[in-house]
Amino acid sequence: MIQDILLNMIVSRLTSGKDLKKGIEEIIVQNDLNSGIILCIVGSLNSALLRMSNEDVKEFRGPFEIVSAEGTITRDGIHVHISMSDGRGRVFGGHLLDGCIINTTAEICIMEIEGTLRRIFDPETGYKELSID
Repeated sequence: MIQDILLNMIVSRLTSGKDLKKGIEEIIVQNDLNSGIILCIVGSLNSALLRMSNEDVKEFRGPFEIVSAEGTITRDGIHVHISMSDGRGRVFGGHLLDGCIINTTAEICIMEIEGTLRRIFDPETGYKELSID
Protein backbone atom coordinates (compact mmCIF):
# COMPACT_ATOMS: atom_id res chain seq x y z
CA MET A 1 0.00 0.00 0.00
CA ILE A 2 1.29 3.45 -0.93
CA GLN A 3 0.78 6.12 1.70
CA ASP A 4 1.42 9.86 1.77
CA ILE A 5 2.25 10.09 -1.90
CA LEU A 6 0.73 13.49 -2.74
CA LEU A 7 3.16 16.36 -3.07
CA ASN A 8 1.70 19.35 -4.84
CA MET A 9 -0.62 20.52 -7.59
CA ILE A 10 0.66 22.00 -10.83
CA VAL A 11 -1.90 24.16 -12.63
CA SER A 12 -0.94 25.47 -16.03
CA ARG A 13 -2.50 26.94 -19.15
CA LEU A 14 -1.57 26.32 -22.77
CA THR A 15 -2.65 28.75 -25.47
CA SER A 16 -4.09 28.68 -28.97
CA GLY A 17 -2.15 26.88 -31.68
CA LYS A 18 -0.04 24.77 -29.32
CA ASP A 19 0.09 20.96 -29.56
CA LEU A 20 -1.61 19.65 -26.39
CA LYS A 21 0.58 16.58 -25.83
CA LYS A 22 3.82 18.43 -26.50
CA GLY A 23 2.63 21.23 -24.22
CA ILE A 24 1.99 18.77 -21.38
CA GLU A 25 5.47 17.32 -21.91
CA GLU A 26 6.94 20.84 -21.69
CA ILE A 27 5.08 21.44 -18.39
CA ILE A 28 6.61 18.22 -17.05
CA VAL A 29 10.13 19.32 -18.01
CA GLN A 30 9.65 22.89 -16.68
CA ASN A 31 8.49 21.52 -13.32
CA ASP A 32 11.09 18.70 -13.19
CA LEU A 33 8.20 16.28 -12.63
CA ASN A 34 9.09 12.63 -12.10
CA SER A 35 5.68 11.05 -11.50
CA GLY A 36 2.16 12.42 -11.44
CA ILE A 37 -1.47 12.19 -12.33
CA ILE A 38 -3.21 14.40 -14.87
CA LEU A 39 -6.45 15.13 -13.04
CA CYS A 40 -8.18 17.19 -15.69
CA ILE A 41 -7.82 19.23 -18.82
CA VAL A 42 -10.41 21.89 -19.66
CA GLY A 43 -10.37 23.75 -22.95
CA SER A 44 -10.88 23.35 -26.67
CA LEU A 45 -9.20 21.86 -29.73
CA ASN A 46 -9.12 22.83 -33.42
CA SER A 47 -8.13 19.33 -34.44
CA ALA A 48 -7.26 16.04 -32.82
CA LEU A 49 -5.30 12.91 -33.60
CA LEU A 50 -6.38 10.02 -31.36
CA ARG A 51 -5.55 6.33 -31.15
CA MET A 52 -8.59 4.11 -30.78
CA SER A 53 -8.84 0.96 -28.64
CA ASN A 54 -8.29 -1.21 -31.75
CA GLU A 55 -4.99 0.65 -32.50
CA ASP A 56 -6.49 2.63 -35.40
CA VAL A 57 -5.50 6.30 -35.49
CA LYS A 58 -8.26 8.78 -36.36
CA GLU A 59 -8.01 12.42 -37.27
CA PHE A 60 -10.79 14.80 -36.21
CA ARG A 61 -11.42 18.37 -37.43
CA GLY A 62 -13.05 20.70 -34.92
CA PRO A 63 -13.60 22.89 -33.18
CA PHE A 64 -14.17 20.69 -30.11
CA GLU A 65 -14.71 21.24 -26.40
CA ILE A 66 -12.53 19.04 -24.19
CA VAL A 67 -15.11 17.39 -21.93
CA SER A 68 -12.75 15.13 -20.00
CA ALA A 69 -9.11 14.12 -19.91
CA GLU A 70 -6.98 12.26 -17.43
CA GLY A 71 -3.78 10.29 -17.39
CA THR A 72 -0.53 9.30 -15.75
CA ILE A 73 2.95 10.76 -15.93
CA THR A 74 5.85 8.35 -15.61
CA ARG A 75 9.58 8.46 -16.26
CA ASP A 76 8.72 6.73 -19.54
CA GLY A 77 6.30 9.41 -20.77
CA ILE A 78 2.64 10.31 -20.48
CA HIS A 79 -0.49 8.22 -20.98
CA VAL A 80 -3.57 10.39 -21.51
CA HIS A 81 -7.14 9.60 -22.56
CA ILE A 82 -9.29 12.46 -23.78
CA SER A 83 -12.94 13.01 -24.71
CA MET A 84 -14.17 15.94 -26.75
CA SER A 85 -17.50 17.11 -28.10
CA ASP A 86 -18.38 18.78 -31.37
CA GLY A 87 -20.87 21.58 -32.00
CA ARG A 88 -23.77 19.09 -32.03
CA GLY A 89 -22.77 17.55 -28.70
CA ARG A 90 -21.42 14.31 -30.14
CA VAL A 91 -18.55 12.95 -28.06
CA PHE A 92 -15.38 11.36 -29.43
CA GLY A 93 -12.48 10.02 -27.44
CA GLY A 94 -9.30 8.02 -27.40
CA HIS A 95 -5.62 8.00 -26.54
CA LEU A 96 -3.97 11.44 -26.89
CA LEU A 97 -1.33 11.63 -29.64
CA ASP A 98 0.81 14.45 -31.00
CA GLY A 99 -1.32 16.53 -33.36
CA CYS A 100 -4.08 17.72 -31.00
CA ILE A 101 -3.99 21.48 -31.63
CA ILE A 102 -5.47 23.83 -29.04
CA ASN A 103 -8.24 26.15 -30.23
CA THR A 104 -8.51 28.80 -27.50
CA THR A 105 -6.97 27.37 -24.33
CA ALA A 106 -6.17 24.24 -22.34
CA GLU A 107 -6.16 24.44 -18.55
CA ILE A 108 -4.24 21.51 -17.08
CA CYS A 109 -4.19 20.26 -13.47
CA ILE A 110 -1.46 17.78 -12.52
CA MET A 111 -0.97 16.20 -9.11
CA GLU A 112 2.68 15.43 -8.48
CA ILE A 113 3.30 12.29 -6.45
CA GLU A 114 6.26 11.15 -4.40
CA GLY A 115 6.19 7.49 -5.47
CA THR A 116 7.81 6.48 -8.73
CA LEU A 117 5.52 5.54 -11.59
CA ARG A 118 7.00 3.59 -14.48
CA ARG A 119 5.76 1.64 -17.48
CA ILE A 120 6.97 -1.95 -17.75
CA PHE A 121 6.19 -4.37 -20.57
CA ASP A 122 3.48 -6.85 -19.55
CA PRO A 123 3.63 -10.03 -21.66
CA GLU A 124 0.00 -10.79 -20.78
CA THR A 125 -1.36 -7.58 -22.33
CA GLY A 126 1.42 -6.91 -24.84
CA TYR A 127 1.73 -3.29 -23.65
CA LYS A 128 3.85 -1.29 -21.26
CA GLU A 129 1.66 -1.13 -18.15
CA LEU A 130 1.80 1.06 -15.06
CA SER A 131 4.12 -0.02 -12.26
CA ILE A 132 4.18 1.76 -8.90
CA ASP A 133 7.46 1.69 -6.96
